[in-house]
Amino acid sequence: MPSLSSVLDTVKNTPELAAKQLGASPMPEIAKFVSGGQTTDINEDTLELGKRHLLDTFASIVVSSDLKPAKLARDFAMFNGGKGDASHLLTTNDRVTILDAILANAITAHAAEINDFCPSAFVQPGPPIVSTIMAIGETLGSSGIEILRSLIVGYEISCRFPKALGIQNLGRAGISSHGLGPTFGAGAAAASLLKIPEDKIGYVMAYCAQQAAGSFNWRRDEEHIEKSFLFGGMPAKNGALAALLVYKGFTGVPDPFADGDSWLISTTFIGPDSDLDRQALRDIGIQSELPLVAYKRYPVGGPTQPGVEGLLALIKYLDRDKVAKVLIEMPRNVDTFAYAAMPALNLRYLSAAILEDGYLDFHIAQSHDRMETSSIREKMERVNLVLDNSQDEEPRVESARVTVTLTDGQEHQIFIQHVLGFPAKPMSRSDVRAKAENLLEPKLGPKRTSELINRVWNIEELDDIRKIIPMLNPNVS
Repeated sequence: MPSLSSVLDTVKNTPELAAKQLGASPMPEIAKFVSGGQTTDINEDTLELGKRHLLDTFASIVVSSDLKPAKLARDFAMFNGGKGDASHLLTTNDRVTILDAILANAITAHAAEINDFCPSAFVQPGPPIVSTIMAIGETLGSSGIEILRSLIVGYEISCRFPKALGIQNLGRAGISSHGLGPTFGAGAAAASLLKIPEDKIGYVMAYCAQQAAGSFNWRRDEEHIEKSFLFGGMPAKNGALAALLVYKGFTGVPDPFADGDSWLISTTFIGPDSDLDRQALRDIGIQSELPLVAYKRYPVGGPTQPGVEGLLALIKYLDRDKVAKVLIEMPRNVDTFAYAAMPALNLRYLSAAILEDGYLDFHIAQSHDRMETSSIREKMERVNLVLDNSQDEEPRVESARVTVTLTDGQEHQIFIQHVLGFPAKPMSRSDVRAKAENLLEPKLGPKRTSELINRVWNIEELDDIRKIIPMLNPNVS
């Protein structure tokens, strides 16, 4: 491996590389954006998207609250922090320390594959960002508009950081963007809500950099527990800790991104093959990342959504008992979704369940027991996933070509370019409401669900975010 000094010499002597990988730090732009999050003008379209993602994450928290990762997270929080009066474990009456609530609530929000995601950045911002601002907001008695504004700040930072550091860089280094991006996003969201001044935002970013981590081990997780920690709990807790330390007087390096002894000056981030681009952070506030954040129409992993939709569309017109085989052609990471231990990520299991039941719901998508039944295992053998490089485009797509072959040899095929909710095919307000109603009504009932949705749609009128917390609790009448 080349030494850092030799790599630096190569970058310095290549103007195009030097412009992207060295030079002016993006810290001034980040600090101005985060510190101004509560006062800068935000257009109505961005505020509207913020409301939709807040509602989508609330729905994910409520519907996932009885799943194993959520129960374990709450048990840990009660053991570690004990009963207190700082912040609620959402969907319950229990309170714990701020950081324990943030950790547990973020794990709960990602206990299932139903929350939002940013496909271009490979992050899922809702669980860590919303959990962070709800716990801190409860402690401060923050208003609805303060929560909404800090959410927008957190999403912008969370979705921008992996693209700036380089998706390829992170992949080669074995660092999961799902843990790294939202650490900075949660830190920024917390800093906005805490109203940390501009000259101290660099300290927040420095403490985020000290804690930025994440491994692709999650792909081998069988119970969605380590994945919930990585995608939700860890970045939420680490980012919030960074902001809270600074809020209580901690200082540090004012610019962790400046040249010299910098977090970025390593062979992880710079070099001839690096896709580091500091300009992506310098441009913050110019163009919003929120339109690039997707919703999951089905309770399954993002890349499996088109395959699920395609098969559901085909079987409406076919006799399921006469399906001999299913071929699903999709871009990238085929083996991950063909052999995943987690049901919601295993497209062969999801397809088998659709063939057996004729539909797919939240509970089927989470069922390990169902995946082990002999009838499902037999049907999984009929499903084949194949890599189709022709579908791999930039910007990232999530598509699938599904071909069903019947026992008489007839073939039926459909191509799904984008599922509703993907950035290229966004959900409307009514679409997001319909998804939330489908998830919330079995837990909260129609009346309380409607009240919660309307409260979110008008959150800028809410004087204290603590008023919304009981509305997320299924046990409060």
